[in-house]
Amino acid sequence: MAQSNRLRWLSGIAAIAVVSLGAAAQSTTQADDPASIVRSLRHNVDTGRSDAVLKKIDELQAEGKSIPGLSRVQGLALYAKGDLRAADKSFAAAIKEDAADTEATQMRGLTLFRLGRPADAIPLLEPLRSSSATGKADPNYVLGLCYMDTRRYDDARHAFAAQYTFPPDSAAAYLVTARMLLRREYLPVSQTYAQKALELDPTLPLAHELLGEIALVGNKLDEAIAELEKERAHNPLEGAVYDRLGDAYVRAGKYDEAQATLQEAVLLEPNATGPLILLGKAMIKKNDPLGAATYLERAVQMDPANYMTHSLLGQAYRAMGRQEDASRENATAEKLQAATEPKLDSPH
Repeated sequence: MAQSNRLRWLSGIAAIAVVSLGAAAQSTTQADDPASIVRSLRHNVDTGRSDAVLKKIDELQAEGKSIPGLSRVQGLALYAKGDLRAADKSFAAAIKEDAADTEATQMRGLTLFRLGRPADAIPLLEPLRSSSATGKADPNYVLGLCYMDTRRYDDARHAFAAQYTFPPDSAAAYLVTARMLLRREYLPVSQTYAQKALELDPTLPLAHELLGEIALVGNKLDEAIAELEKERAHNPLEGAVYDRLGDAYVRAGKYDEAQATLQEAVLLEPNATGPLILLGKAMIKKNDPLGAATYLERAVQMDPANYMTHSLLGQAYRAMGRQEDASRENATAEKLQAATEPKLDSPH
């Protein structure tokens, strides 16, 4: 009986050894499998270990290993580190290896756009506009920006319309493009597109608001006020409209109108600090430092890192004769502002 048990025990050990050897062989095979290597490296890029990925890729390339997809992963790692020129070379190599590599194509287009080469990015992104490709950015969005920067505004409209699934010649397509154009500070064409949106749909929400913003940027205050008042009449519960209108009234020196409008903005946007800050500014101009301090103290509680709020609160305290509080707020404002200013690197 003992001999029989011993034989069964030895057989069990042998079986475990065979299974272990098989698992080890399978693990080794998977580790050497090119697709597994690329998946592992890609996972490391996605989890923030780009330096380790680039080191491993250098080792693989030094060994003379040719692995499909390796150049794309190298480009992704370089892109994550902000080395755009090197990333562009890697993505170009990936596309040369596999012309159907959609991700490498999209990423090279995005990289070229960020390098200030929108005209070169367009041919890469155009074939992807109708694809389901996902990546760092929507191909239609980046393509729209490239079109804007190359003055192909109608093409930009079509790209943004595709992103938002708007009909390309609709009022909504014109308005969203006008918004994007304003962000890039293309003011005349932005205004033209917003006006076209209103021609197509005179009741389109936020069209007058956008025209008001464009006028504000150009410091055309009467025009801004007129457009924003129209928007308020069409869209009476949009808090941002009251905020912009209050800003226009403050800039125009119409402080009573500004106060009334901004108080309405606060009711509609209770978690926004912008109207409170503008109210503080308006009340200081009205020689009501106590009222200004009330709004600004609330704004500081909501966002203590805004240097402008502390600066205005310092002015209000000084006007109230609270010199120590004024000095504290001014010091805080200076410290916060200094922290936001760009620093020059010291020469090595």
